[in-house]
Amino acid sequence: MLKGLYTAWTGMVNEQYRMDTLSNNLANADTVGFKKEGTTQQSFDSILVNRIKDETDGVDCKEIGSMTLGVKIGENYTDYSNGSFRLTDSAYDFAIAGDGFFAIEVLDENGDASVKYTRDGSFTVDRTGYLRNDDGDYVLGSNGNRIQLNPNTEAVVERDGRIYQNGQQVGQLGITDFEDYNYLEKFGNNYYEAVEGAETKASDADVYQGYLEMSNVQIVSEMVNMISISRAYESNQKLITTMDNTLQTAVTQVGKV
Repeated sequence: MLKGLYTAWTGMVNEQYRMDTLSNNLANADTVGFKKEGTTQQSFDSILVNRIKDETDGVDCKEIGSMTLGVKIGENYTDYSNGSFRLTDSAYDFAIAGDGFFAIEVLDENGDASVKYTRDGSFTVDRTGYLRNDDGDYVLGSNGNRIQLNPNTEAVVERDGRIYQNGQQVGQLGITDFEDYNYLEKFGNNYYEAVEGAETKASDADVYQGYLEMSNVQIVSEMVNMISISRAYESNQKLITTMDNTLQTAVTQVGKV
């Protein structure tokens, strides 16, 4: 009976965790370049204990008993599939069609620079001509340096990221891809950072000027999942209530017999 209470409780905790992740996805449904997250879950280890150094059955390690302890929260994963494009007609809005990220130079509180990655291509040119994003961070070119343009001249960007002004190439957007996205971690609101072991590779993605890639969150699908999670949570909640009433009856009435 008490084992059942614990099992139902783990189910409630897991569904609450799933709901938190889903709510974050819905909250960012209109965030440019946002990639939705999903959750995984697994059962607790079924083996209660092992008896080692016992070769009576011809094996060195023998399983003793089993125990079901409900669900265990797994890991979050990120869905990196492309989102839909929104036409803006802004000369400094860019969308990536394919795999890859814009490289951004981010400064911390101490003024130290590090490179982060994003799919949000909403950029502007400041008074000195540097290409920046909405947070004021510098956009990096294919050479790893900041991109500086003439703020008074129209810019044309080709599909491979090359930037032209007055018919002359003045820079190229740095599009970076990775061998394994498992070596990327979320940083801040809409950045990713490469962790130890990450390996970059050339990206063959196309860059579209005047477009922004929207979030890949499907609102209808997320709402359906929200209903499913709510019902699963309520089922576990009712199970705990039923077991609690049964225990109360056993203590207050059966114990008197």
